[in-house]
Amino acid sequence: MTRPALETEETHATDLASIDVLTVLQALSDPVRLAIVRQLASCGDSSGLMCHQLELPVTKSTGSHHLKTLHRAGITAEREQGVCKYIRLRRAELDARFPGLIDSVLKAAPTA
Repeated sequence: MTRPALETEETHATDLASIDVLTVLQALSDPVRLAIVRQLASCGDSSGLMCHQLELPVTKSTGSHHLKTLHRAGITAEREQGVCKYIRLRRAELDARFPGLIDSVLKAAPTA
């Protein structure tokens, strides 16, 4: 028996074992992507944020590009629940793979 579309929940995330530190740093080098990561890091909710909850100074299509870049670099995971998409920072997984990297980048980067 299949569940109705509104109840489905599936997490999509890139395998971090296939990602190197250069890929992560390149993804974090853009100010908009860094701002997204800051928002996800400060939300304090392990379920993440919905796309419309992120404050982005760019158009929807450009925002989608930045979110896709973060996802492909293994920095974020996406979870679909019904018609909503939740995005979360993969903080624990990133800290295990690259200890201290996210903390260092967030502390060193200037805030807007």
